[in-house]
Amino acid sequence: MSGLRFVDVCAGAGGLALGLEQAGFEPVLLLDNKPVACDTLRLNRPGWDVLETDLREFDPADHPQTYDVDLLSAGPPRVRSSATAGRAETDEELRLLEAAVLLTLGIRPRALLIENVPGMVEADAFAPVRDFIHQELEHLGYRLRWFVVNAADFGVPQDRRQGVLVAMQERYFDAFRPPAPSVRRHLSVGEALRASMSARGWAGVDDWADQALKVAPTLVGGSDNRGGADLGPTGTKKAWARMGVNGSSLADEVPGPEQDGSPEMIKLTVPQAAILQGFPTHWRFAGRKTVRYRQIGHASPPAVGAALGRAVAAALHGSGEAVSGANASPTAGYTSIP
Repeated sequence: MSGLRFVDVCAGAGGLALGLEQAGFEPVLLLDNKPVACDTLRLNRPGWDVLETDLREFDPADHPQTYDVDLLSAGPPRVRSSATAGRAETDEELRLLEAAVLLTLGIRPRALLIENVPGMVEADAFAPVRDFIHQELEHLGYRLRWFVVNAADFGVPQDRRQGVLVAMQERYFDAFRPPAPSVRRHLSVGEALRASMSARGWAGVDDWADQALKVAPTLVGGSDNRGGADLGPTGTKKAWARMGVNGSSLADEVPGPEQDGSPEMIKLTVPQAAILQGFPTHWRFAGRKTVRYRQIGHASPPAVGAALGRAVAAALHGSGEAVSGANASPTAGYTSIP
């Protein structure tokens, strides 16, 4: 499954692109409008062609390498309902989602992959958005499948449900199967972070890890316009507290030998947040602490991108087999809407 080319827009910190690379895709262009995200991409993959620009101003005619690629992938900002976000903020998110869909007309990829909130698949509030997407893509000869995956089902130690749209040209679509879960048992926070939490010789690490037995709540990056680096809203912080984690802020380093026994609550570091998002430990993030954490919280876990990439690649190659979790139930772990 080699030789497949893709364009990634709203690329962020590169989680989706990294996963697609692991699945055998080669990026011809990555696009994001945030300088720090582009810095992160260049820091980790100097050979990637990274363009800092607004998706709505991007003209593929100026970048002919993007024509006729195998896959257009997009992780636009996660769309929220107007009940949970300001009108201007919600409109901005929807415009970027629509721009990603409309780019299909310009570059005509064989497949389109968009990741966003699960509500995009399931919620009545987003029915007009789904209708718009269906009309635009079916007019161009694509067929669509919506489904929901949970990152925890692919070895990521986090309960992170993601809404996914895969659209493919007619001749490939019937071979596509959403990826089935690749793990039979979810990885807990304690298992995932035990090694990093012990890096400075903290004596209480085993007691802490042995009680942090659940996957992490969904990491959220928050708004770029307000707030600092914390682990989410009140309900999420309570879930963290039950695992002995203070979710109100992030630490600069893990506990060390100066910490007596097991503290009542510990704080996670930015590198530990990256582990919980499934990034490899060598992946670096540009910017100061809060900016680095926001990039992580907004990213798509690479393991999910890899599973989706393998499923798309299988269809493009005509096998129709989802490589990840081949022995699992073909309907486990996702919700499909025809």
